[in-house]
Amino acid sequence: MKKNFEDYFSEMQADMVGICLEYVEKRAERVFIYCSFEENVVFSNFFFKVNEHVVKKNELNNVIRQGDKLYDISLDRQKTTISIINDNIKQINMLCNENDREMPTQVKLIYDVRSNSVQAEYKYELMHSREESKSANDIFEEWFIQESIT
Repeated sequence: MKKNFEDYFSEMQADMVGICLEYVEKRAERVFIYCSFEENVVFSNFFFKVNEHVVKKNELNNVIRQGDKLYDISLDRQKTTISIINDNIKQINMLCNENDREMPTQVKLIYDVRSNSVQAEYKYELMHSREESKSANDIFEEWFIQESIT
């Protein structure tokens, strides 16, 4: 059976989830992945829900339970994970171009480990490029804060 656009698109998103699960050693309840692609600028970041706490990738060891193994949150590991996600975003852009599809400017993925399900939100309009005072990282931070208080 030949793969179609949606199959390839889903595979790349699954790869993003997979690399983040690897980063957190599959010890998360949820994985949150933010991707931005505006005016050929790629940005991504990710965070987790672990032990009922929403934390950034560099804060994982702040919420471990007594006796749990520490996470490897080294800068090198963070950069490698971001690089892989960014490569996936670039591949999605190429896939969209090859299939005459619109490239999302923003993707938010939430992977629920317990239910093994992904919730995805896509935007196609410019989210930050038109505003000098807002960056892709600002939008990521707003999402992190929103998820932290819910």
